[in-house]
Amino acid sequence: MFVRTQRLTLRPGWPEDAPALARAIDHEAVVRNLSRVPWPYSIEAAETFLAHWTDTRFLVFEHQGGSVALIGCVGIDSAGDEQHELGYWFTPSAWGKGYATEAGRGVLAAARASGIRRVTSRHAVDNPASGHVLRKLGFQPTGRVEPIWSKGRGCEMACIGFELDLDADDCRSGPEPRLAA
Repeated sequence: MFVRTQRLTLRPGWPEDAPALARAIDHEAVVRNLSRVPWPYSIEAAETFLAHWTDTRFLVFEHQGGSVALIGCVGIDSAGDEQHELGYWFTPSAWGKGYATEAGRGVLAAARASGIRRVTSRHAVDNPASGHVLRKLGFQPTGRVEPIWSKGRGCEMACIGFELDLDADDCRSGPEPRLAA
C-alpha cells in the first residue's frame, strides 16, 4: 500500500533503499529515542530492516520542488504486549516541519482502512516533541510511565504510554490522505 499526503509519499521499503535509509537514520539524536535501533547504524542494519518489512510500515519521502528524499519511517508494528503500536522517526533536517504529524495521519488512515481499531504508542520522557505529535494525532496519555530498553542508548529509557481509538472523531483532523494498493 502507498499513502500520499499533501507533502509526503509513504511507501514500502525496498532493498535499494538501504543506502538512503542508513543515511537518514544514522544520527545519534534520532537513534537515542528509539528502542530497537542500534547505534551507530550501518548499511547492514538497513538491509536487515528492509528484509523484514511489514504491511503496516512505510518509508516516508518528502516530495517538494520536484525532488524526492527519504526523510523517515512510520509504521504500526507489534511491540511487547501491544499488537498495534505506532512508531516513527525522522531525520533531523525534517524536524519541526509537521512531517511526523502528516505521516502519522497517513499511517493511521491506512490502519483504519485495514480494520485496526486501537493503536498504542509511547515516547521517551526526555523527548517531549514526540508527545506533542501524538497528542496532535488524537492519542491520549495512559498515565503509565515504563522503562523500555533502548539499543541506541545502551540502557533503559523511561517512556510515557499513549493510546488511540481509531473510531473516535478526534483522530481524523486534517486533510484525508489518499491510499493506493
